[in-house]
Amino acid sequence: MTDNGAAMLAEETVSGLAALGIVHQTTLPYSPYQNAKQESFWGRVEARLMAMLEGEETLTLDSLNQATQAWVEQEYHRTHHSEIDATPLDRYLAGPNVRRECPDTATLCAAFRIEVARRQRRADGTVSLEGSRFEIPARYRHLTTVHLRYARWDLTRVDLVDHRSGAVLCPVKPLDKSANADGQRRRLSPVTTDLSPLPPSGIAPLLRQQIADYAATGLPPAYLPPRDKDIA
Repeated sequence: MTDNGAAMLAEETVSGLAALGIVHQTTLPYSPYQNAKQESFWGRVEARLMAMLEGEETLTLDSLNQATQAWVEQEYHRTHHSEIDATPLDRYLAGPNVRRECPDTATLCAAFRIEVARRQRRADGTVSLEGSRFEIPARYRHLTTVHLRYARWDLTRVDLVDHRSGAVLCPVKPLDKSANADGQRRRLSPVTTDLSPLPPSGIAPLLRQQIADYAATGLPPAYLPPRDKDIA
């Protein structure tokens, strides 16, 4: 459960939670009491943790993460809570185990991304994405519309995906104009075989043999064309 902040409602967040099988519910606007547990936790963070860090002149992200982890494990989880009449750690250990293994960093980064459709430019096999041009591999040049998966804050990882199955086909790299200007061009092999109609070859040999065998029997044809006077 989250509030309705822009980061919580971003398409990357919504898509990532859905991909990981997490049900995402939001509170009513201007109703912080619906998420009272989280609001209470942030109150402790501001009143206790941040107060103990006020004297640090050069607070880096690494030192903040280390201090937060130590404070949560050594103080927050071991402090008696008046509402549950126990410490959070004791309450967790006494309850049923419903935890899930956290995916690795690569899986999390791949999940919290959006998927967009772009029309491929036939002139050079590129697409426009967030103001930059990306080159589609030549083996996919026959696709008129391509589907790309990426995070708007990180364009170093853009993948071409199959929109029907969601499978990643290949990574897509930004267009290198300098390399394209100096690179050697090779002849592209056809994407598909020639599907143009074949030239007429006449009646098939088997059917021709059957017609000849039937004529050799001397039997009258099973169908007689109508005479002109019958038509009149």
